[in-house]
Amino acid sequence: MDEGTTQSGGIPRRTALAAGLAAGAGATVLGALPGAAAAAPATAVPATGATAPGAGGGAAAEAAPGADWFAKPPRSVRPRFRWWWPDGLVDPDEIAREVDQIADAGFGGMEIAAVHHSVKDKSVLDTVRHGWGGGAWRDGVEAALGRAARRGVAIDLTLGPAWPVAVPGVSPDDEAAAQELAHGRAAVAAGAVYEGPVPPPVHAPAPGVTRQRLLAVQAARVDTAHSTRKETGLDPASVRDLTSLVTDGALSWTAPQDGDWVLISYWRRGSGQQPESGPHSSPAAHVVDHFSAAGTGAVTGFWEREILTPRLRGLLKAAGGAFFEDSVELETDGLCWTSALPEAFEERTGRPLLPYLPAVVLDNGNQVFAFGAQLTRQIRHDFWATVSDLFNRHHVRALRDWAHSLGMELRAQPYGLRTDAIASAALLDIAEGESLGFKNLDDYRCLAGGRDMAGHTVLSCEAGAYNGSAYSTTWDRFLRTMGGAYAAGVNQTVLHGFSYATAPQVSWPGFAAFSPYNGTAGYGESWGPRQPTWRHVADVADYLGRVHRVLQAGTVRADVAILRQTGYTATGIGASWFTATGVPLGWTHQFLSGPLLDLPSATVRDGRLAPDGPAYKALFVEGDFFYGSTPTLALDDARKVLALAGAGLPVVLLGAFDQALTPGVPADGETDRLRDVLARLLALPNVARVTDKALVGDALNRLGVTPDVRHSTPSTLLNAHRATPEADFYYLCNGKHAETVKPAVTAVDHEVTLRRTGTGEAVPYLLDPWSGRAVRLARYTRDGDDLTLRIALLPGETAVVALGRPGLFGDRHGARPHVVATDADEALFTDEGLVVRAGAPGTYTTRSDRGRPVTTTIRAVPAVITPGRWRLDVEDWRPGTGATRTERVEVTVTLDALLPWSRIPELADSAGIGRYRTTLDLPADWTASHGARLELGQVSDTCRVSVNGVRLGPVDRLHPVVDLGTALLRPGANVVEVEVATPLINRLRVAQPAVFGGAARQDHGLVGPVRLVPYAQARVS
Repeated sequence: MDEGTTQSGGIPRRTALAAGLAAGAGATVLGALPGAAAAAPATAVPATGATAPGAGGGAAAEAAPGADWFAKPPRSVRPRFRWWWPDGLVDPDEIAREVDQIADAGFGGMEIAAVHHSVKDKSVLDTVRHGWGGGAWRDGVEAALGRAARRGVAIDLTLGPAWPVAVPGVSPDDEAAAQELAHGRAAVAAGAVYEGPVPPPVHAPAPGVTRQRLLAVQAARVDTAHSTRKETGLDPASVRDLTSLVTDGALSWTAPQDGDWVLISYWRRGSGQQPESGPHSSPAAHVVDHFSAAGTGAVTGFWEREILTPRLRGLLKAAGGAFFEDSVELETDGLCWTSALPEAFEERTGRPLLPYLPAVVLDNGNQVFAFGAQLTRQIRHDFWATVSDLFNRHHVRALRDWAHSLGMELRAQPYGLRTDAIASAALLDIAEGESLGFKNLDDYRCLAGGRDMAGHTVLSCEAGAYNGSAYSTTWDRFLRTMGGAYAAGVNQTVLHGFSYATAPQVSWPGFAAFSPYNGTAGYGESWGPRQPTWRHVADVADYLGRVHRVLQAGTVRADVAILRQTGYTATGIGASWFTATGVPLGWTHQFLSGPLLDLPSATVRDGRLAPDGPAYKALFVEGDFFYGSTPTLALDDARKVLALAGAGLPVVLLGAFDQALTPGVPADGETDRLRDVLARLLALPNVARVTDKALVGDALNRLGVTPDVRHSTPSTLLNAHRATPEADFYYLCNGKHAETVKPAVTAVDHEVTLRRTGTGEAVPYLLDPWSGRAVRLARYTRDGDDLTLRIALLPGETAVVALGRPGLFGDRHGARPHVVATDADEALFTDEGLVVRAGAPGTYTTRSDRGRPVTTTIRAVPAVITPGRWRLDVEDWRPGTGATRTERVEVTVTLDALLPWSRIPELADSAGIGRYRTTLDLPADWTASHGARLELGQVSDTCRVSVNGVRLGPVDRLHPVVDLGTALLRPGANVVEVEVATPLINRLRVAQPAVFGGAARQDHGLVGPVRLVPYAQARVS
């Protein structure tokens, strides 16, 4: 057998992924360019030719979009909600109402999930009549699908109740149920006789598990040289199989005289795990085996027999949604197991598994025994690679193919186990990460690599789950969280979440899936019309939809592919140099694992890997972080890398790869063959090896590799690049890219160079996700295909820049000269043509790319105005007569100075909607050339502004400054109104002190300082 070439079932290890894919193919720049968006027409017409948003993979190119391509994103790219139901205890009429509520708020869909952690007494849910998968649940699903079809929104369904995947009718002892390998042990001194029962498992079986089968009994000599703080060292050559000596459960064995020995027994049994916070059904569901055809067959069989009525099949096919699987959180005291593991291991490696079992057995997640460090590492790598093969083949790919047979897709979070999540992401229609469990942006970049190498479109995110933050989560916190995730590859958001209205024994403001959680405030937020901020939530939905629209257009462009030896994610482990140093300079990267190198996209053209997709400019290889950073490379992977480099791809290796080892146990001569391949690789002129991670950037530079985005100074600015035939789209965010990277996020204000990768002349446009406007930028410099402009962003703030042909967005400024330098505050295109703005009078010099310097005089600019007295009318939300009824009490106060509600006696424990009103007097010499920005300062949570009775557009939650333009204000009195909506936490502190009383009062409302900052603008001749 050629080492490492096959997996269980005889499918070649590296062709299995490719075969599976073939079978299933189916912001503003405030501070830099303030006010530019407000001064231009709200038109946006990029003809991107993007793949159909929302499609997981293989989507056909969409038709050239119309004028509202950016301003009015379709439902398919809009954010979605995780929709929590108390199993089947739902009313179809209420279900239809909630679909309308979500659709009316501008969201694109919802995922139905049976989650009710907040219900302490599960008996009130009556699982016999209202359990998951039963008649009442099906009626609710049919109502949701029918209403969603009329409203044009999508419905996804979880594969089972809560998580992990489970279905009723599977008992813990069934072959299809999740299994574990438990171990027992007994010490035997040198020369001593062991006489008695086989050592029983160190942990008793879980409730409901009635059978356990002895797999094997072994003896091994203790070798303290291999012991660690937690592991007992063993001599691998001493391991012997004693199973044949077992009679009627008893063993008689005499230990050799050459040291102390340990007897190890291995017991295969069901894990007994049930889905979270059950029971959800009657009979209760049990988690299925995720590594066997039997486990997956139990899931699909239950759906086919018990759920998929002809009507429901038709609704699902018409909806074209997705089945969903949450993160794979298998719980066991021992080692995750399946009956085919020994056979699969031997088929993959050419070696039997049993002699290696001591090195992989687990006790509550901890390793128990160890051989020598290198051998132990290699054994564990082989074992978990086998588990990964089984998971991806029997679970991910099988469920995906079944979903396709029903006209559905499969969306899943393919992590939680020690499996290759990068390869799983390539198999899935839609891979998903999460803001709660992911520790830095590299966790998303792992899944993005699988998505993009496989040619899929969407990387989803379970977004906004914060521990202990129910009813206190603000939208600005959510946006700060998601800003960086979008830069790392996310382009679909599933908000966590929207709760069904009510359930037995719940309190105001109604059912929430996770609150109370163990008696206190739970995870995330329960968004919906029972929250005051729902009044403004359409602004957030529009913003997210526009970001998704851009980030699902065309194809990804990333600078470097990083070959990850072990394809885990949700680990917080990044990449040497790139995570800490490269990203602050503008570099982008994604992670690949070995199986992706067998995909059809893994070719090189013009020095680019996957030239029709991410078009990586280089491949970076380093030691395996998950195994002591050892420089390892599978022989098959090394040959692939050699072929890619031979085709012209630049490659950088960090570490002693001239002395590399195989990640698994090598066959005879395999290490020598590996080093021979690497010697040939290192001899190529487009391959560099460095031993210091600080030199990675220099090595890339020597190979002629530069990023598409370059910062004039290192900063926390992040970027994502999408390319279409008509434009390059750059999403920019000032965000935190890794918890361990310093400094903390602060405001950025520096020049950024963006590269046009398409053909033809290109000019830059600013696309504002809050307003939907697209305007041509007036000030920048050009050097060939590189355009340089100034970007200024507060922490968390975002901007979208498009480089496309003149007139792409329907503007009439496309062919006009642009400004390369001015000493005015800014230059911009308006209906009047090219103008400059300034906050002070003076004569300003402006130079264009085609002409001599031109002077412009601004004669007068009124002083900054700080409002004085405010009238505040509050709609105070309080518990009503029922769990879902809210009493709204009107409270009016007059404020000589703005304060948070917590410091206003009449409002200290209030939550709801406040309307602030003040009058600003402008001087008599105010003219049509004058405008102003309204700076709101601190405001929480959501808000809208009206001036002289005109309600303005959405306010950027992370930079609440509103450009009022030159048409709204007038000499004399001007009335300004600011409407603010708050979270409910301050009211719930006193309404439900047992649950929320531990939370401190939060400082909500308009706090300011509020300033009206005038400017004047004049046309540049």
